[in-house]
Amino acid sequence: MQNYLLKNCLVVNEGRISPADVLLKNGRIEKIAPVIESSAAVTEINAEGHYLLPGVIDDQVHFREPGLTHKASIHSEARAAVAGGVTSFMEMPNTIPNTLTIDLLEEKYAIASKTSVANYSFFMGTSNQSADETLKANNLKNDVCGIKIFMGASTGNMLVDNYNTLDKVFRESEILIATHCESESIIKENYVKLKAEKGELTAADHPIIRSVDACYESSLMAIQIARQYKTRLHILHISTAKELELFGNMMPLKEKHITSEVCVHHLHFTADDYATLGNRIKCNPAIKAKENKEALWKALLDDRLDVIATDHAPHTWEEKQGSYEHAHAGLPLVQHSLQLMLHYHKEGKISLEKIAEKMSHAVADCFQVKDRGYIREGYAADLVLVDLNKPNTVSKENILYKCGWSPLEGFHFPASVTHTFVNGHLAYANGVVDESNKGQRLKFDR
Repeated sequence: MQNYLLKNCLVVNEGRISPADVLLKNGRIEKIAPVIESSAAVTEINAEGHYLLPGVIDDQVHFREPGLTHKASIHSEARAAVAGGVTSFMEMPNTIPNTLTIDLLEEKYAIASKTSVANYSFFMGTSNQSADETLKANNLKNDVCGIKIFMGASTGNMLVDNYNTLDKVFRESEILIATHCESESIIKENYVKLKAEKGELTAADHPIIRSVDACYESSLMAIQIARQYKTRLHILHISTAKELELFGNMMPLKEKHITSEVCVHHLHFTADDYATLGNRIKCNPAIKAKENKEALWKALLDDRLDVIATDHAPHTWEEKQGSYEHAHAGLPLVQHSLQLMLHYHKEGKISLEKIAEKMSHAVADCFQVKDRGYIREGYAADLVLVDLNKPNTVSKENILYKCGWSPLEGFHFPASVTHTFVNGHLAYANGVVDESNKGQRLKFDR
């Protein structure tokens, strides 16, 4: 493996920004010091004026393989991920077939080991009928990121609305449970009522159908069950101000048994954007009125919301067209999440230290990821260099998603990802992805 010496970095790590040289050797961070002398054994990169952040760990993506590879694949979306500074991902089980058995779970790991340039982990899925099989993931607690429960409709047979199933999984799981929380009964009631009133529906109706109350009631139920059994619960993509009432910020993250996530699209778009973007920003849970966005930002900065992710969910351009009711829900975002947060940093909304915390440190702590998420000697060399003074514009020519489009097309980012290292391998540099080394299966200290 090639070794690297990053000279004159501005290291963003654990609440500080410090000038330093960083030596990467045999896939690990060998040394961090004010000055490290170069040698013939290393490739030197002059990073003067660049900020070095820990690689982003995205705890919620849909890479569509197996079964939906016309939309995306582990190979294609991992390429997009490293181009955006995402060095590790955790992928969801609503593929085809749904990942409801250990054998199917291991098949996804086998695909990733051969095709993913980023590090990877996969959630074990569950359904109303599969609790016993789901709980076999307890035997893989150091090798699997968690169990995913859709408490709202999903692909195939993954809606879990049987209370006995929920009770059993929450009671017996020894690993983290991640939930998609939306009440299916409230959604159906809202849909029937609005359809009767309007007839033809549009994307702007999406947050009315998949409403604030639908999110709140489902999140409340998940939290109540988790509190009963002291389950390790992580609620995904919080999208409403009302749900924030359920979370406090008084406890250190590592002591919480209930944590939460916010996604970049809920921090960026509002319901006003349906007028111009329509089905392109249709996603579940829905992007809602602007007061929710404002509340989410406040909760992120005061630590009621623990991590930032994408819920990267690509569909083909054709699948997003046509009527609202037939357009698929989900946005491709993994290539641009860090750049979007750097945009908000340049606007004074969030510090670089907080970006590193919410996109790397806190994700590693929430999931107990082994030796990643921080810039520390001995840790895996998952790192990203960014240039805050190198603007770029999202266009079809530089989008790496297999679907070939983005809701951010035409957006001018003030900063760029210039280099991404995955296990010390330079996986991305100035527009070029190098797939000669593959990522590794994430390990967990549990």
